[in-house]
Amino acid sequence: MRASVGDRLIVHGRIVGRQDRIAEIIEVLGIDGGPPYRVRLEDGHETLMSPGPDTVIRHFASEE
Repeated sequence: MRASVGDRLIVHGRIVGRQDRIAEIIEVLGIDGGPPYRVRLEDGHETLMSPGPDTVIRHFASEE
């Protein structure tokens, strides 16, 4: 998994009825774009994430 600042992490809900969570990558702490990532969640909370198999990256350039 490789990402850049500005990319989005989409964490799919694992429980029926739970919505996906979207987090913007604000800092890449791993080597060559790898995790962990410092992210800002939709509610403004910032945290470190090492994405699991239920997470996909939406690259910034693909959102235009």
